[in-house]
Amino acid sequence: MNAVTTFAGYMKKHVLGQTLIRRNPYYYDRASQVLEQGDAWEYERRRGWVAQQLRRTLQLAKRTDYGRSVRGGDTLTTWPLLDKESLRHGLSAFTTGYKWFAAPATTGGTSGVPLKVLRSLEAIVFEQAAIDRVIGSVGVDARTARTAVLRGDNPRDIEVSPNPDCEVINAGRIMTMSANAVTHTSVEHIANELEKFGPELLCAYPSALETLVRYLRDNDRRLSIPAVVTSSEVFRPEAWQLVEQMLGCRLADYYGQAERIAFATANAAGQYRFQHGYSHVEFIPYDGQLVPGASQHRLYEIVGTSFWNGLLPIVRYRTGDLVRLPASWGERELGELSLGLRTFEGVLGRQQELLMCPQAVRITGIGCMPHDVRNVLRFQIVQENLDEARILVLPNANFSESDAALLLDNARARIPPHVNVTVEIAPRLERTPRGKTPLIVHRPPVHDALRRHGVEPLFTR
Repeated sequence: MNAVTTFAGYMKKHVLGQTLIRRNPYYYDRASQVLEQGDAWEYERRRGWVAQQLRRTLQLAKRTDYGRSVRGGDTLTTWPLLDKESLRHGLSAFTTGYKWFAAPATTGGTSGVPLKVLRSLEAIVFEQAAIDRVIGSVGVDARTARTAVLRGDNPRDIEVSPNPDCEVINAGRIMTMSANAVTHTSVEHIANELEKFGPELLCAYPSALETLVRYLRDNDRRLSIPAVVTSSEVFRPEAWQLVEQMLGCRLADYYGQAERIAFATANAAGQYRFQHGYSHVEFIPYDGQLVPGASQHRLYEIVGTSFWNGLLPIVRYRTGDLVRLPASWGERELGELSLGLRTFEGVLGRQQELLMCPQAVRITGIGCMPHDVRNVLRFQIVQENLDEARILVLPNANFSESDAALLLDNARARIPPHVNVTVEIAPRLERTPRGKTPLIVHRPPVHDALRRHGVEPLFTR
């Protein structure tokens, strides 16, 4: 661990660090102003502003070794799509300026090998301003709110325990607990700790939050937490109302990544909007295929170009994240979506969320498999090899053999008969090192098949 990382980790826990780094007034006021004034702009005004920001990013990117190697010009069409692997294995080719003046970071763990990135102070502050606006949308001030955190980027990666520890930082204003700690055996203890701490704001991974509120519902218990903000995982629409009901809260969810090249927010289930002041977003058809069982929609991959990280200007970066959009949408509709003037249902998940079958058959749309199946809290598919997959189920108390049979029937409607599929009750689902709960886990025998299709395998522990 280098000195910059150590210092940044120390400062993150203290009020002074929040003021001097993440909310540095030199950048923070300007970032807040950009985000606020842009909300009132219509299509042409937003489009013109984004074009100006793009020119700034492209000028910086042209100075990098990568920019010179691909001969990138002054328009996006002169730049190729950028895969994560290229950035992972050649970070120095994408940077400008002096690395010692930046904060190093890693991606959140949805892929197997963490990706190291560098962030300028301006990028760090703009990200914080964007998040603070999300928090402000649920009625609290991020700078002063008493906050509880159930995420994977906490200072300690707590082992699974019925009585997990928590850590209080930032002069007693913030209580943190790892998302790994939130299980069906520990959730009562966590609920008690939250009740004792009395947060005004709860920041959480959706999977950890859903485990908590389902426990509250099943035990006829409620907590009073005025505001909740989630991120970093797909938030299931059916869980949204339950969270509001059991916590009595205003709720917001946001989508982003460590690379800082796309940002979207929602204050209601299925009503997400991209933030046009954050980055430029494109939508690339995902192999041109229609969503299975929904011919009126098409899958697109989110591709982004950064605006605020002058040290690491990233152009046309493939996130691997997918969205489902109407197949009838053309260039104008997609443009309005990228500028935050249209809503979308939410990010469906990543390219890794597919099953690989023999004869190079790929199956997507797995997330809707529990349709009409009652008594399933959450589920996960573990693909052992090309011929075998296990459906792991976190059940509630009423889960029965008929529920398992219906879930298996739904799976059989999508998965070829030569793939052996079983349904198993599981005490907990597998998670990534950062505490995220992926929909599909691929074992090593499947990894080569994924890579042949340009998909980096996901690893859990």
